[in-house]
Amino acid sequence: MPGRVPMRSLLLVLVPLSGVAFVSASRTAVLDDFPRTTIDVGVHVSDIEAAADFYANVIGFTEVEGFEVAADFATSAGLTDGEPLTVRVFVLGDDDSATRLKLMQIPGVSTRVGDNAFVHSQLGFRYLTIFIDDTNAALARLRAAGHAPVAAGPVLIGEDPAGDYLTVVRDPDGNLIELIGPRR
Repeated sequence: MPGRVPMRSLLLVLVPLSGVAFVSASRTAVLDDFPRTTIDVGVHVSDIEAAADFYANVIGFTEVEGFEVAADFATSAGLTDGEPLTVRVFVLGDDDSATRLKLMQIPGVSTRVGDNAFVHSQLGFRYLTIFIDDTNAALARLRAAGHAPVAAGPVLIGEDPAGDYLTVVRDPDGNLIELIGPRR
């Protein structure tokens, strides 16, 4: 019959489309489970003052109100083995979705130092990526504070010299920090 689409052809079109709708609906349902889409990062440091100075004055985070975690709560939650926590919080931006870096030092405990030579030196979270407005200004702050890029940084990402550059530096504990932004 002219003008009628065979059922088989209709199914070949509708079945894949329904899968797209299902995947999209599933993704939305999962995202609805998260009131914030920003991940906070907690970093145990060897010298809280040196780390706070680096992240605030060299990188450009702003310190906001921190918090205390009682020893019994930290132990019950599996965070420590009987130690309380004093957490200093630093943000990039001032809205609710701003990245939050939570620095903590636990005095009097023996802590192993990880192998931070390269990103492949050990398993686990290996580096922070921070997007910046001006690589040259960041380099000036780093050098003024006695820090230098790792290896040959900054390295152009892509081929457009007006594009972004990657500069890898280390914080006071040797953790890798990627700074990505244009040179101005």
